[in-house]
Amino acid sequence: MTEAKEHGDHKEVLSFPCRIDVKAVGHRSARFEAIVHQLVSRHIAPEDLLATTRRESRGGKYVAVTVTIQASSRDQLDAIYHALTDCQDVLIAL
Repeated sequence: MTEAKEHGDHKEVLSFPCRIDVKAVGHRSARFEAIVHQLVSRHIAPEDLLATTRRESRGGKYVAVTVTIQASSRDQLDAIYHALTDCQDVLIAL
């Protein structure tokens, strides 16, 4: 059973380290997957990149890249999401 821990003013629902999927959606391009990898890789060790999947939208205009990582902390996840949302190529980060 995972125990929630205090993080700032709220309880942490994740127990670290943990496996987690990070998804980024952008316009379909040959370089979008590489951009997502580069942004995420800045914040994790190479061995913590566990898997990557890519899925195009039905109309082919957008692509979703899901990177499965071994996350070590909430601060690490926050840094990854900030990097993704600050990138103009990323429309949505989940």
